Amino acid sequence: MQIVVITGGTDGLGRGLALHYLRQGARVVAIGSTPAKGESLLAEAAALPAGGHATFLRADLTSVAATEQLLTTLENTCPVVDKLVLCAQRYRLFGPRKVTDEGFEHSFALAYLSRFLLSHGLRDRLEAAQRPVVMNVGTPGVPLGRIHWDDLQLTRRYGGTKATLQSFRANDLLGVAFAALHPDTSIRYVGYHPGVVATDMPNHLPAPLRALTKATFTVFATPVPKAVAPMVRLLDEPPRERFTAYQKKRQLPCTAKAFDQEAALRLHRVTEGLLRGWSA
Repeated sequence: MQIVVITGGTDGLGRGLALHYLRQGARVVAIGSTPAKGESLLAEAAALPAGGHATFLRADLTSVAATEQLLTTLENTCPVVDKLVLCAQRYRLFGPRKVTDEGFEHSFALAYLSRFLLSHGLRDRLEAAQRPVVMNVGTPGVPLGRIHWDDLQLTRRYGGTKATLQSFRANDLLGVAFAALHPDTSIRYVGYHPGVVATDMPNHLPAPLRALTKATFTVFATPVPKAVAPMVRLLDEPPRERFTAYQKKRQLPCTAKAFDQEAALRLHRVTEGLLRGWSA
């Protein structure tokens, strides 16, 4: 039986993938921060033949300590991880800078650090699988945003959009570094851009923008079941290359600046330093 681990697995694309793989008879571990959403997923899963294979784990992925505790739980309960899907994200495009209890900027912690820790922390469990794959869901290759090397936590000129875009660019580099650091791994790392999908993302926006975004989603957004289909194809038939990036069905050239290996390895070293500093 395959084991599929999904962060953000109780909402949107993550939930759609969780239900798909439960229908296929896989064991699914859905990770989220809201118990009510976890209970809702388990209730829907209970109606499926493999509903008993669904597990919800509550975790605050903005916390390094909580993510490390989650890793311990996964290592103790999952002898193998066939698929790791990283979807957890909460857009904070407006409002003041928010810092976690551990001193990290919110978007950097949730959308990048948690993915860094889970990607590298579950490598042994992934390599024990027959065809392991990590899918990092974001906006790979989009030429917006950059890494603010001199101020990764955006302490000086913070902006919610700036922070969100930096986390996306960091995840581009995370996949590149993972493949470069583990040249002999059997894991295939996929950066994936799903396009505009009909999720509840607009609910996190201020009222005027929320209404406009919902109206736009009604016209242009892809329904979750349709958006999940090309993701499933990549997860079930991973590319041969150690790292690839896709926008829906289109493979992106990994020669673009967004996937610069030197920058990827630099960010990896900086991230390790930040995590060592936190644990010290």
